[in-house]
Amino acid sequence: MAHRQATHAGSWYSSSGTELSKQLGGWLSKVANGNTPAKAIIAPHAGYAYCGACAAYAYKQIDPRGIKRIFILGPSHHYYLTKCAISMTSQCNTPLYPLQVDTEINNQLLKTGKFDKMSKSVDEDEHSIEMHLPYIAQVMSSRSPDSFTIVPILVGALGYREELMYGEIFSQYLVDPENLFVISSDFCHWGKRFRFTYYEKSHKHIFSSIEALDRKGMDLIEQLDPAGFREYLDKYQNTICGRHPIGVLLQAIDAVRKKQRSNMKMRFLNYAQSSQCLSANDSSVSYAAGVFNLSTS
Repeated sequence: MAHRQATHAGSWYSSSGTELSKQLGGWLSKVANGNTPAKAIIAPHAGYAYCGACAAYAYKQIDPRGIKRIFILGPSHHYYLTKCAISMTSQCNTPLYPLQVDTEINNQLLKTGKFDKMSKSVDEDEHSIEMHLPYIAQVMSSRSPDSFTIVPILVGALGYREELMYGEIFSQYLVDPENLFVISSDFCHWGKRFRFTYYEKSHKHIFSSIEALDRKGMDLIEQLDPAGFREYLDKYQNTICGRHPIGVLLQAIDAVRKKQRSNMKMRFLNYAQSSQCLSANDSSVSYAAGVFNLSTS
């Protein structure tokens, strides 16, 4: 099977493994560990110069011990699809070391009949999954590269019923203590170039209005409310590019909650913006780092 190349290395992040590891390690060293290892994280996927420090807050909550499989759900920016698609590569290269794709899980998912196959060109054009691969390699560096696998999933423009269906499918993997989920999403894309200029004038500055809008959505995610999050998106049209991967995660969590007694908590640990918008001619992208903890009884 083909290997996925690190097509955004050298532009969106460093192509030097030594330099990249030092940069990621520096950001991680400035963040405190949580008391409970992450079962899932939400983290951004922009160039590391913009969002690397924010993403560290989520990645610091990962305990590499015991993790055998990492699902990565990222939105599709360039290729339109209405389902989820699976990478057909056997390996994803990073400047640190290659990550092995879990072909066994891929085959299980394909047997459901609900997943498409990603072509190599679509796979390599998409940055939403790739931007997480070096961070995964960094936080898993205490483990042998052949002791864990990744499951890259490209998430299309799903309706609510599709999010519910995929949430049900992924719920069985979410409860497995050896699995971790990485949800790839930036938050508000604001400005004329994004065709989104919502501004609540009760806020003195545009950037404050953007943050307030983002935090309304973040609050609903923390409440683990998939229906509420969908209603929020319908009402405000906030340009959260990973809204469907987030929706699938929320539905998976809801499915677990309906099947068994669980202690679960979602919380956001950091929020940032690429710049502070002060006028209608400005633009920015927002980033948030969240962690989901799950213990079952």
